[in-house]
Amino acid sequence: MKKEPIIPKATVHKEKPEVYVLRDWKEYLGESFLIMFSVLLALFLTEYITKQHEKSETHELLKNVKEELIKNKKAEQEQYAYQKMVLKNIDSALKSKEFQHKIVNNDEFSLKLLAPDGVSYRDLSTVAWEVAKGHDIISKADFKLISKLTGIYLDQARIDKLEDKVADIFLRYESRRQENIHVSLVLMRDNYKGWAFDRAPGLIAQYDEAIKLMESEGY
Repeated sequence: MKKEPIIPKATVHKEKPEVYVLRDWKEYLGESFLIMFSVLLALFLTEYITKQHEKSETHELLKNVKEELIKNKKAEQEQYAYQKMVLKNIDSALKSKEFQHKIVNNDEFSLKLLAPDGVSYRDLSTVAWEVAKGHDIISKADFKLISKLTGIYLDQARIDKLEDKVADIFLRYESRRQENIHVSLVLMRDNYKGWAFDRAPGLIAQYDEAIKLMESEGY
């Protein structure tokens, strides 16, 4: 008896029904609020981190300025004492022809007889202040403090002009003539007093005020 050949049955693929999820407007609104909240939170955190960084940077910058003021105060106190000695030397020279002949001799102006350690005894630093201004400290710190610091560094700049002013006197040809020594000494004395010596007490007081203010603000 012959066997009938087995014919494989065709595989029938049933199509799966597609499922559509229907959402109402409340779900869409909830997702929108969630996205908005995430964006606002990210902005808030970014702003907070930026402000904390700026606050830390401002604190460090002003701390450096305070340390600079402390050093400058000490330097100015030493310079004030030195300039007092220089002015005494100039007064002595104004009263003594013999001293004047020693100062101007053989066309040389012997400044060391009046100011043995140079015109300016100490340098008043501005590095920390310049760095702070470069980081826009003026818009970040307290107005009262910035006003005081600006005044201090302006006075320092005026005092620093002394060296050029005095050099302009004793480096001139006229100052090397014996008949001009008296007027040269008077001009030197007036420049010392006008540019530096008379300003020193006020500047030292400003240093004290600024340092105390910065300490009270936590710098």
